[in-house]
Amino acid sequence: MARVQPSTRALVRELPALAEQQLARLGGLAGLAAQAGPAGLAGGHAREGGALGPLGHVGHVGHAGNVGHVGPLGQAAPFAGHGGQAGPPGRSGHGTAGVLHGVPFLVKDSVLDVPGVPTGYGSRALANLSERFPAAEPAAALRRLLTAGLVVFGKTNLPELGLKGVSDSRAFGRVANPWDPSRTAGGSSGGSAAAVAAGVVPMAGGNDGGGSLRIPAACCGLFALKPSRGRVSNGPGFGEVWFGACSEGVVSRSVRDSALALDILAGPEPGDPFVAAAPPVLPFAQLALRTPPPLRIAFSVTSPIGTEVHPEARAAVLAAARLLQGLGHEVEEAAPAIDGRALARSFTQIYFGQVLATVRQAVALGARREEFEPLTLLTAEIGRGVDAGALTAELLAWNGYARALAVFQQRYDMLLTPTLAAPPLPHGTGDATPLAEAVLGLLAKSGLVRWLGRLGLLEGTIEKLTQANMAPVPFTQLANLTGVPAMSLPLHWTADGLPLGVQCVGRMGEEALLLQLAAQVEQAAPWFDRLSPLARGGD
Repeated sequence: MARVQPSTRALVRELPALAEQQLARLGGLAGLAAQAGPAGLAGGHAREGGALGPLGHVGHVGHAGNVGHVGPLGQAAPFAGHGGQAGPPGRSGHGTAGVLHGVPFLVKDSVLDVPGVPTGYGSRALANLSERFPAAEPAAALRRLLTAGLVVFGKTNLPELGLKGVSDSRAFGRVANPWDPSRTAGGSSGGSAAAVAAGVVPMAGGNDGGGSLRIPAACCGLFALKPSRGRVSNGPGFGEVWFGACSEGVVSRSVRDSALALDILAGPEPGDPFVAAAPPVLPFAQLALRTPPPLRIAFSVTSPIGTEVHPEARAAVLAAARLLQGLGHEVEEAAPAIDGRALARSFTQIYFGQVLATVRQAVALGARREEFEPLTLLTAEIGRGVDAGALTAELLAWNGYARALAVFQQRYDMLLTPTLAAPPLPHGTGDATPLAEAVLGLLAKSGLVRWLGRLGLLEGTIEKLTQANMAPVPFTQLANLTGVPAMSLPLHWTADGLPLGVQCVGRMGEEALLLQLAAQVEQAAPWFDRLSPLARGGD
């Protein structure tokens, strides 16, 4: 199993022994930054709604509002100078300032900039570049989390640039699944999900541009909600991430904690290109306590791109459908009239263009091109073959998908699907052989891929790449391209004891209704006390 790297360990001071042991087993940290100071957590309390809760051991972290003592931290503090607030107070509403005072928290090493701390995006090239150009101010979402009292003590691992549904960064190692270390924890927020599932923290930050919160949550037996486009600001460092497909959020073990996190995170910042409809008058955490009205829910177990869906994934959805029926909801099989293959092409064309832009900008600032992984460089080269007209056409297609989904949602309140098309994959599934990787590297360097793309000779290859890349996770991208909220619920475990979540897609701006349904389901089929072997103290 992966260990915390020596370069990472040198940054740690007084990290609780058990937390360090768990993280070492997972390989889930992209890097820790702690500094001696008076703001340690020893003796600290976590608070929610003013109620102080008893304190528990880090090996079995409870709700964020009831987490408490994390062991002998002594003088350990979060990122230097950021123990409580960073910069001006957050704009988060509903009185969330200090509501989670002292609760330990981890952020994904992506987008949520911490002043003075490198943001590496799972990439050796970008981590080294970020050492030279660290962020000068915190991301707005991070500022809100700190204002709520969370103690951020580290950053979690992801695949390079967050490009895959498995977290296997060569710079920081492969993330193990706490339910079975031989399996992936998913991606791209795999480090965050693994840390929560291992009991290191009650919830952790991540983002979701194609399923990157929901996929690892489904792999690790956790709850995750991707908010509506514009619900959570990406500022000030970013306007739109992946053209608006990406949203910030958390993975957690309970609906309550995720609802509270959304209360903390939600709200616009000056200059945001997208702003979601005004949030409800009452906090999401309060609304989540209300029983939802009887809903009309569609379900589908058919891959939108025509690929295979594992029997366990089908069984998960069918069991969830029966559960929802038993709770008084009307459930029937149906799917929106959207060409799933076309949507997948739209997603991957943007994917290619975004990777090219990132690599190009990084190299211009002084990053070493050879420090990027071969697959990243090949993806960027394919992006060179996508002309501006094709890219624009794919972006325009997003609106068509959104309108088709909205028509479907006039009839149905929600869409239920698998989150994953199969149980969590064994590590290395689909990895290139050393010979194949060498060939990929040569292709990326030669410029041949670029010219083949411009001549239109890569269409079949791109189609095959799209199918292969998205076959394990064909259901999640719909919510990203259309901007609607979606959640993954930990309702199924396979015969081998592996988690396998199910997804619910809601209407734009209706996170409250999703949370109400999730809370109702959580009460009917509780998952909070279902712990991974690692969280229980096993290997």
